[in-house]
Amino acid sequence: MLLSGLAAFVPVSHPSAAAGSLQAADVAWMLTATAFVLIMTPGLSFFYGGMVRPKNVISTMLQSFVALGVISLLWYFVGFSLAYGTSWHGFIGNPLTYALLNNVGTAPHPVLSPGIPFVLFFAFQLKFAIITPALITGSFAERVRFKGYLAFMVLFCLFIYCPLAHWTWHPEGFLRQWGVLDFAGEP
Repeated sequence: MLLSGLAAFVPVSHPSAAAGSLQAADVAWMLTATAFVLIMTPGLSFFYGGMVRPKNVISTMLQSFVALGVISLLWYFVGFSLAYGTSWHGFIGNPLTYALLNNVGTAPHPVLSPGIPFVLFFAFQLKFAIITPALITGSFAERVRFKGYLAFMVLFCLFIYCPLAHWTWHPEGFLRQWGVLDFAGEP
């Protein structure tokens, strides 16, 4: 909470889109796709909640819902930069490139999000970062403590999801350079 409060006073750059630089149909589709992925997380919580014993329904559903908050904060502070920031030899992004949404605004990014606002690209990728650990909760439903789940979620996002996203979806990622294509998280 303190870190979030301090972030409000850090000056950052938010580039605005130039007239005619956005594609209306692309923006509409990405907004729709982002909303659909966002709706998947609560839907997943109800699905997993229906698969457990009655005494564990609330905790199982909470695991999916808490991913919305925890991963959103991680993605805002450092995750998006690790996945899509300036590449370090194709392995990881610079954690300061887009920290606190610096240089993320309504202007399209020429490589990552041509035709759509870069902040929409951020939101679209955020939804996939959220639902990935939420999907994993089905494998350990009723068998993990909440503190353990929080630690798992943070570590998974920082050390597994962000590097893999960088490797496959960043134009300079080493797997992308080898010709590997994965359309699951690409707009």
